[in-house]
Order: sequence, then C-alpha cells, then structure tokens
Amino acid sequence: MDYGMITIKLITGFIGLWLMTRILGKKEISQLTPFDFVSSLMLSELVGNTVYQKDVHYGQLLFGLAVWFILSYLFEKVTQYARRTRGPLEGTPSILIHNGKVDMREMKKNRLDFEQLRMMLRQKDIFSLREVAYAIFETNGSLSVLKNADFEAVQKQDLDLDTDPSGLTYNLLEDGDYNDDKLQQIGRDRNWLAAMLKEKGFSDPGKLAYVEWEEGKGLYVLQHNRDGQTGSGRLQKAEG
Repeated sequence: MDYGMITIKLITGFIGLWLMTRILGKKEISQLTPFDFVSSLMLSELVGNTVYQKDVHYGQLLFGLAVWFILSYLFEKVTQYARRTRGPLEGTPSILIHNGKVDMREMKKNRLDFEQLRMMLRQKDIFSLREVAYAIFETNGSLSVLKNADFEAVQKQDLDLDTDPSGLTYNLLEDGDYNDDKLQQIGRDRNWLAAMLKEKGFSDPGKLAYVEWEEGKGLYVLQHNRDGQTGSGRLQKAEG
C-alpha cells in the first residue's frame, strides 16, 4: 500500500479525533460513562481498520468520523437538555447504603457483591462498612461515600486523646456462606464464629447477609430484613 495514502489517513484520523475531543469536551478516565467507553473503542476500531485497507479512501474515513461525531453530539445534546431522557439513556445513580443500611436489591441490580463493595470503599480509605452512612454507585462506576458522623476525620492528637491501633477488617461470612480463608487468616474457625454469633443472638448464620470482624472492635453483622411490608431486602446491623 502507498505510504503516502497511509500518512494521509493517519493525519485525517488524528485531526478528526482531535476535533471531536475538543468539541464534545474532555473527560478524565474516571468520569467516562459506559457509552463514552464504548464510543472510544468504536472510534479506535474505525480509524485502525481503515488505515491499511487499500479500498478505503481517506475521504470515506473522514465521512465515517463525521457521522460518528454527529451521532455523539446529538446524544450529548439530548441528554443535556431533555432531562427525562437522562435516566433511560445514561442510567441513574444507585444508593447502595442508605443511613447505614445496605440495600441488597440495589446490590444485585448492579451485579455487586460485598467484596467488590469493600474494594471500592478501601479506595476511599474506608476499611469497614460500619463507617458508612451513605454510599452511592455513580453511573460511571465510581462510588461516592458519606461517612457516619462518628467516623469523620478528626485528629485525636488535636483533642489530646489516646489513640487506638487501627487494624484490617475481614469478611468472615457473606450470604450465609463462611469465608474459611479469612477465618484462617485471623486464626479462627467456623465453630468460633458460630459461637460468637449465637452469643449475639444470631443462632442461624445461614440467614445472615454479611459478617465482618476487626481486631479490638469485634463483629459487625448485617441481617436480612424480613419485613413483609417493605420487601426491600435491606439489612439491619448489630455490632459487638
């Protein structure tokens, strides 16, 4: 293939993508919605697959970029000015934790489990669910968190208070299933956990949604709410 034609196509693709980025707006990777991500993949395929094809003229490449730009621009304007279309087209944020209670229905709707939720919380420097008052799963896949007032960042040395050592938390049970690996890491077994739960009034571990343990703070238990009126699948908590 003529190197001159390849050069023209690359220049055409470069200028076209640059113009689209400038007009449609710049976004960080963390701000990309699923549509933005798919759109970027589509553009890379559009340019990459046409650069080395002899039967595709640079004018056709420019036409393809123009059509994709028009579609993306119209999509942005529709979601910007027609507010009712934002939810169906872009999705809506999901409240995973509301007033300290985990909404299991929203968790399942977004195909999340507790380990994935804990990972996103750790990225916010939060290592225990007991610290969270509200957690919102945004449409771009990020997690926004509001801490409980008791866990707001206050420097203890400023208040002349004794500091307690911090420790990692361990997910010991999820949806009624024991996490033997985590139990082994803290030197415990299923019998110990069952006895601790029974002492706290939870005689059937199979009915629990989540059990977390932290050195010095004990167990943090999330129990399925069986309230037939709401049927929301939210959880109740008990600490000890």
